Amino acid sequence: MPKRLLLFVSLAGLAAPAFAVDPAIKKQLEKLDPSTRLEQSCDTEAMSRINNDSTGFKPDKVIAYTFKDPIAGDNSLQAPGAVFRSKGDWYHLSYNCITGPQHINVRQLDYQIGEKVPREKWDKYYLYD
Repeated sequence: MPKRLLLFVSLAGLAAPAFAVDPAIKKQLEKLDPSTRLEQSCDTEAMSRINNDSTGFKPDKVIAYTFKDPIAGDNSLQAPGAVFRSKGDWYHLSYNCITGPQHINVRQLDYQIGEKVPREKWDKYYLYD
């Protein structure tokens, strides 16, 4: 059974199963241009996976481009300089994501969590509470 998507802050806080997008979320994603849709789908899946895996983190935001620009392919996104926020702190994140051709359904996502971002660096990278 697919995991449940618990947080979807970027697109209205709706819940949906991973790998199969809820119709309400799909409708919201379809309003976005394809490159934004790709990034939002991957960011949302990363939040869901981190939340559901036994990491102890409860992410409420993922940003793919904080420390390094993501690299987009036709149906993929590599985000080596991403971050996520959990319980008020920001953490380094890198992920590789593959979606379907509409950039809505995530077919594969691999991620790695890095170190906490020191609060004194938040302003420099436009991170916030």
